[in-house]
Amino acid sequence: MGELPHLTAPVTLGDQAYRAIREGIISGSLKRGEKVTERGLAESLDISATPVREALRRLEQDRLVERVGPRSVRIARFDEGELREFTMIEDTLRALSARLAAHKSTAAQRQRMCELLDMADELLMETEEVGAGSPRERELVVGILDCMRQFHALIDQASGNSTLIQMLQMVDAFGADERRESVLQEVDSDRRSAVRDRYRQHRALYDAIAAGDGERAEQLMRVHSRASNTSRLAARFSG
Repeated sequence: MGELPHLTAPVTLGDQAYRAIREGIISGSLKRGEKVTERGLAESLDISATPVREALRRLEQDRLVERVGPRSVRIARFDEGELREFTMIEDTLRALSARLAAHKSTAAQRQRMCELLDMADELLMETEEVGAGSPRERELVVGILDCMRQFHALIDQASGNSTLIQMLQMVDAFGADERRESVLQEVDSDRRSAVRDRYRQHRALYDAIAAGDGERAEQLMRVHSRASNTSRLAARFSG
């Protein structure tokens, strides 16, 4: 076979719309069960409806939106059984990702993991200086959660397995917003212990990855992911 020409893959408006809407779902700015229209999303993104339509087709395939009309969709909301199955899949995938990251992560990736944990540590110390349940405390906790989300994304990347990364990106979108809210609820009810516990788990996980201990990293991640998902499901379906 003759050599084929190299193709360029520019980021299209459809790609950008897909990422923006997906991020809106993950962050919770687009609420589960909320009905949205192509026109409304296009106006919000300041683009035409065509790339939004393309993005929504992809999000339908990801099961993050459900078509309810010719030009409208609803942000997907899953029942308890579906979410429990998603979390079982996520726990397994994240554990495998941590094991691979312990063996395949680069020095630069490990340095960035450490930097993110240090940033979270500074925010955690600042929470000690503000009033419990105050708006500033919640703001700091959101900052810590953002650092931890980046930390997990970096572990996924460090696994070096494109198929695993793609699968993790998909399952992550099913509950990131609820995970954030469940942690904030724990902080409100139990002050700072929930955040401290999660932070310590991340430090131990980093130590295992930095030491190249794949078995330990896998074990820690499985426990951490299961605890996080159990808390999230309890918050979602309590009462």
